[in-house]
Amino acid sequence: MNAKRKTSRPEELVFLPLGGTGEIGMNCYCYGVGTADDRQWLMVDLGVKFGDDADPGIDVVLPDVGFIASNRKNLAGLVLTHAHEDHLGAVAWLWPQLECPVYCTPFCAQVLNLKLKEAGLDGDVKVITVPQGGRVDIGPFDVEFVSVTHSIPEPTALCIRTKLGTVLHSGDWKIDAYPGFGKGMDEKRLREIGEEGVDVLVCDSTNVLREGHSPSETDVAATLNDIVRNAKARVAITTFASHVGRIATAVAAARANGREVVIAGRAMRNTIEAARACGYLKNAGEFLDDEEFGYLPNDKIMLLCTGSQGEPRAAIARIAEDQHPNISLDAGDLVIFSSKTIPGNEKDVSRILNNLAKLDVDVITSDDALVHTSGHPRQEELKKLYGWLRPRAVVAMHGEPRHLRQQAIFARECGIAETLIPQDGHIARLCPGPVENIDEAPAGRLHVDGRLIVPVEDGPAKARRKLSFVGIVFVAVVINAKMELADDPQVIADGLPEGFEDELLEAVEQGFASIPKPRRKDDDKVAESIRTAVRRAADQAWGKKPIVKVAVSRV
Repeated sequence: MNAKRKTSRPEELVFLPLGGTGEIGMNCYCYGVGTADDRQWLMVDLGVKFGDDADPGIDVVLPDVGFIASNRKNLAGLVLTHAHEDHLGAVAWLWPQLECPVYCTPFCAQVLNLKLKEAGLDGDVKVITVPQGGRVDIGPFDVEFVSVTHSIPEPTALCIRTKLGTVLHSGDWKIDAYPGFGKGMDEKRLREIGEEGVDVLVCDSTNVLREGHSPSETDVAATLNDIVRNAKARVAITTFASHVGRIATAVAAARANGREVVIAGRAMRNTIEAARACGYLKNAGEFLDDEEFGYLPNDKIMLLCTGSQGEPRAAIARIAEDQHPNISLDAGDLVIFSSKTIPGNEKDVSRILNNLAKLDVDVITSDDALVHTSGHPRQEELKKLYGWLRPRAVVAMHGEPRHLRQQAIFARECGIAETLIPQDGHIARLCPGPVENIDEAPAGRLHVDGRLIVPVEDGPAKARRKLSFVGIVFVAVVINAKMELADDPQVIADGLPEGFEDELLEAVEQGFASIPKPRRKDDDKVAESIRTAVRRAADQAWGKKPIVKVAVSRV
């Protein structure tokens, strides 16, 4: 008898996004090498999104890395492209599921270690620093950290070489010939990598809808300096807490115009601490704490604060509500929003702007003047990178569906024949052969609720959403040995209009009376009959059916 021949499985280089495709934020991308049933994995970035009004009580959203965690013996490592929250903010939350070494640049390591310390993980995580331009073997992956330009120190693109092909993972980037600090875009090395041969460019899509070339940070510096020079009273600048370049730009404007700099916001202080530990902000001088704000002359102060995206607990939000313990602004003071509003944050930012208007405070945003430039590439910058690398294929990442689609269209217009619009949880083959989706893996989101990680689908946010629409009614009934009500039912309604409490109480009594005595021995049946009666009565009186909770006791 002949033995069955084993079917040989082809080895492939694959790409699996677990976050960051179809959304801005929560970046988490995985590269796999091997056969479908035996792959070695490399994770690139592990970031967060921030909660919004759709998820009450949820501050942070994480990618679900359960698929990789279940294969963590095959996870060679986690590489971080840079230190923004949407690229490293989930590490302290999710590393215990992965237990792999983490590779990043020195500044990124400084920021990460502060987060790990806060989470009680300092000393547990093996953090391996690699300088910009450095190269390291991570399992079957040869990873080169290529210097690029972005809105934070030491951003890197990753040249990921494998026996099956080469991928250039762009990270977040733009082309800025005058970035203000740092090494800048290593065009020479990117051209050399293009000469070696790049199979696939996995590329940032965030700013692809805009034509032309992004302004330089130097242009922003000139604008801020002019505004600060002409300001007659206090100046406050709110920007991303991690934007070290913008912090340096703002501080330079303050020093040039004889103003002291006050810092408000723990996240910004942490960024400054990490930057100085790595040799940045050397000439920025001393920063003052917010307790000193009220002791400085109005025309001799600049406030740098967090909250540019409308975060309700951030410094500028509390200042705008006149609720900050140490800082207040008056009529004629100036607030500069040195940032772009991330999609989804418009309402929160608008609330702050309106609160500032109530205080008669002047405001300048990026719609009014060049007080911000994006850290992401416009179309002309993308075209240059395509030309330097000459990839066989472009895979879009880091963007909403409209951004990903436009990146694919633009790449084809630039002569790149193969493009792919990925989705979280889809496994795409990159090499050998054409790029295409070939499989799926479990993917999704997790919520951070206080100190706990909870599911999205059946987690507490879903119940809170419903509560916010229809309120809740609590009912307590006591049943005696004769299977009758031992006392008057108790009804407490929260989140309902006033005026029909009597109808709800009557519904409880009628719902109980409708239950045959033999069935009143079953607490669950009693509770369900009363629940249904109360919801029906509320619907008739109000037009909505609240959540109803019934407690049954016996004497």
